[in-house]
Amino acid sequence: MNIAKYLFVLAVTLLICSCSSDDNRYRNPNLPDYNFSVDIDMNLPQYSQLQFTGNVVYVNQSGVGINGVYVINTGGGFTAYEASCPNQPLTDCSRLQRDGVIATCPCDGAEYNLFSGEAEGQRYTLKPYRVEITGENKIRVSN
Repeated sequence: MNIAKYLFVLAVTLLICSCSSDDNRYRNPNLPDYNFSVDIDMNLPQYSQLQFTGNVVYVNQSGVGINGVYVINTGGGFTAYEASCPNQPLTDCSRLQRDGVIATCPCDGAEYNLFSGEAEGQRYTLKPYRVEITGENKIRVSN
């Protein structure tokens, strides 16, 4: 086999091996995976704050996430996270409490940044959900 064919086969093999599905992007034994999809129209009063960078909205419709979802306008797009403490088994105290762009777990006091989903010294970040722009001032959050 000449060198060009060998390099081509090697490149294709590496490409195939490096591809992965985003279904396994976040595995946390404390938080089950529930399928849901919710459309958010930022023209509605309850979601209009999402039109501005740094604003967060809590979506607590039945069947959306485990304890609801926090959606934030990051300035470069939108990010959505589960509103449950990621480093605790689900209990009565595991719904995150938000103050600005910080969500605090009442079980252990861990503070998560809603821009990044991270908390200092914690094993798991907030559980991220997919966000897709579906129209002018409209997004869809799903798992």
